[in-house]
Amino acid sequence: MTDPRITVIVITHNRRDDLLHTLGHLARIPERPAVIVVDNRSADGTSDAVRRRYPAITLLTLGRNLGAVGRNLAARQATTPYLAFCDDDSWWHPGSLAGAADLLDAHPTVAAVTARIVSHPHPDDPAARGGSHEDPIVPELRDSPLPTPAGLPGPVLGSFLAAATVIRADAFRSAGGFSPRLVLGGEEELLAADLAARGWRLCYVDRLTAHHRASPRRDPTLRRRRGIRNTLWFTWLRRPWPTALRRTTWLAATVPRDSASARAFAEALRGLPWVLRERRPLPPDVERGLKLLADSQRRSTARRYHG
Repeated sequence: MTDPRITVIVITHNRRDDLLHTLGHLARIPERPAVIVVDNRSADGTSDAVRRRYPAITLLTLGRNLGAVGRNLAARQATTPYLAFCDDDSWWHPGSLAGAADLLDAHPTVAAVTARIVSHPHPDDPAARGGSHEDPIVPELRDSPLPTPAGLPGPVLGSFLAAATVIRADAFRSAGGFSPRLVLGGEEELLAADLAARGWRLCYVDRLTAHHRASPRRDPTLRRRRGIRNTLWFTWLRRPWPTALRRTTWLAATVPRDSASARAFAEALRGLPWVLRERRPLPPDVERGLKLLADSQRRSTARRYHG
């Protein structure tokens, strides 16, 4: 049986083998969800391999790499009320998608539920050591300092991790999806804030599980550069100017002092004209919540910019 409530959206770029591994897991879970794969202009035969191995999957082949915006395009194709995101190196635990849908059915004020993440060593990564373990970000999600009203399915979050989140399709679309400016790298923060500004709750649910086998086929320096740039853009777009100035100063003092960080700040500054045009500070109640997260973000070992 296919659970008619959920569509899984997987974005990929030049990671054919990792994607096929993920699709194999998704094909075996009891929910048998509809799956849409968005190929961000891979050059390694990804699209051909998906058509050959999984002909029933909906495949969107893009003419250029749009990053997270590929999820927006897939969301337009989906007809289910809920969307579950995957990266090409992550997958959902059996029963967790149905559990997430049940929770969203039961809690109409909750826009998204984020699962516990279990990390696995990749066989092609010589730096990978040990066995499976809980991702270091999980304790921060589990111990979120944001107030959680009674009756919600788990702690309220200020943001989410796309590859471990199931979201309401109508909430996602009404908030505009992922920004085409950000491409990829911390792209969730802006969308999460805009959902909260519309009155939605984001929750962490410990009994749901997503798996992640980090692919070694990635450019960690590019991801760091984009992550720093996107953090700056989000801060300048949505936070009050005094807070934005403090966070910018803190980032400048704590990121690695190298050319990648310098390029990130330069790219962010080049985007100032559109940032100022599109700046829309968050409502006071949402801003108060983000302030509560500041200390845990500064202390976090899982949020360090590296690579």
